[in-house]
Amino acid sequence: WEPNSLLSRLLNIISVFSRFKHLLYLFFSLFSSTGSSVRGKENCNDGSCVTFSKGEIKAEAGLCVVIPCSFKTSKFTPKHLVFYKCESSKRFCTDSDVIFDSDRNSNKVQAGFVGRVSLLKPDVRLRNCGIIINDLTESDSGSYQLRVNGLKNGRENGLTFPQKINISVKGLTQKPTVGIPPLTEGQQTTLSCTAPGLCSGSDPEITWTWRGAGEKDSHITGNITAVKTEHLTSVTRRHISTLTFKPSAEHRSTNVTCKVRFTNDVTTEETETLNVTCHGPCAERPWMAVAVISLIVNIICMILFLWNTRNKVTPNQEDRTYMSLQKIDQSPEYDVIARPLN
Repeated sequence: WEPNSLLSRLLNIISVFSRFKHLLYLFFSLFSSTGSSVRGKENCNDGSCVTFSKGEIKAEAGLCVVIPCSFKTSKFTPKHLVFYKCESSKRFCTDSDVIFDSDRNSNKVQAGFVGRVSLLKPDVRLRNCGIIINDLTESDSGSYQLRVNGLKNGRENGLTFPQKINISVKGLTQKPTVGIPPLTEGQQTTLSCTAPGLCSGSDPEITWTWRGAGEKDSHITGNITAVKTEHLTSVTRRHISTLTFKPSAEHRSTNVTCKVRFTNDVTTEETETLNVTCHGPCAERPWMAVAVISLIVNIICMILFLWNTRNKVTPNQEDRTYMSLQKIDQSPEYDVIARPLN
């Protein structure tokens, strides 16, 4: 049992639960098949009603937003749904404000919204007007309005509801979820990184990097990466990247980062620390390397010290006296004689 491993797992669990509320809301919106399941105030006009969710809907750039919506009409049969985005001060949006039209023959949709908006339930007869908008930018903030086009006695008819729903898009704060199983030296393992959001827009780019102590970010060598997409519904997908490699002692306590890049260069990342279980005293190996380096440095310093000392005791040219040892008889003693240089 290692405290760092337990702490890492607890942080992963907290991170997952922090996203649960958003995912629950998204699934609730997606699986509501009729208007009766949309919670909000019903606004009626001459027998036709629309229901939007209560209050402002908040979303984040790079991800998607769901607008829960239901309607009912009494005077004509609905055929197509149209959504507008315009200033809240305008009572009714105009054709230049169209962001979605379920009529494929329509050419009024703004270029910036083409392909980004989809109905949650394509069958208009279900009276579900919920939509999902992908690849969000902060400029998507604003007021959205619904129009229902249909037929009455064989003639075209329709109604634009005066009620609007407000959306606020802020910068991306959600982070990817990194999954790290127990790591053992020399045994192949797979890490996973799940991009935030359950959106059906452009596929995000997911990359892996790692950093050892005092090093720069670099790609893990000898690894195999793969990206898979899970289709949860017709309009939602989950993007997961996996990293397969063999941990070594050098990977212990290094940081692994998963970076996710969405459309319009919106990025987010999450970093986790690797905790590798080694065969033998893995934790002592870095200290052994430090000890070897320290020994080498000490030897070099000693050599330099001795060299400098030798230079200091060498007689100068100006020194006119030298000392010698001279044995003057058979005794084991020596006399020290100082003589001036000639």
